[in-house]
Amino acid sequence: MEKENTLEGSPFSLLNEERARKIYECISKRQPTLTIVLENVHDPHNVSAVLRSCDAVGVLDVHLVYHSGQTFPELGEKSSASARKWVLTHKHASIDACYDLLRKEGKRIITTGMSDEAQSLYSMDFTTPIAIVFGNEHSGVSADAIAKADGNMLIPQVGMIQSLNISVACAVTLYEAFRQRIQHGMYENPQMESHILNQYLNHFSVK
Repeated sequence: MEKENTLEGSPFSLLNEERARKIYECISKRQPTLTIVLENVHDPHNVSAVLRSCDAVGVLDVHLVYHSGQTFPELGEKSSASARKWVLTHKHASIDACYDLLRKEGKRIITTGMSDEAQSLYSMDFTTPIAIVFGNEHSGVSADAIAKADGNMLIPQVGMIQSLNISVACAVTLYEAFRQRIQHGMYENPQMESHILNQYLNHFSVK
């Protein structure tokens, strides 16, 4: 596989051709305009499952927000199944800090919660720059996070128990976003400028 001159002598350029091709094909399909936020999700297995889903559909960034006494969970190698090696995680101590950064990136912020005003998952447009917020296993997204977001959505259900596990809900949402983005050809060409793509190729080559 041909590599740009800017990669000569870099970690990426030192990989064998098969490994380099695999990493390039993966990273070139990353979607910097599709971001996941987890608020106070305390079960490391749920966090790890979310990271696996994010890697599967090309999410580049996952923001982890822990506040009100909640702490960041320790993610073991087994539970994360190495998915966290291929997704960038960013930690925040408040919703405000996380939202400020996302808005600087030009992203619309959508929370996930049951409410009369919530928009159905299947009426959402996931082809624009967007960050989707998922909340705690027991209490869901906080009232503060919902109030400061740009909108709220829910996954339609017809069962007796109107809730899904956080990792399942995230996977369902991501694959709807994946479907829409495939239809719009958003995986056909890199979304990142070449110099940014090169930076990520080097970053992930040392994983």
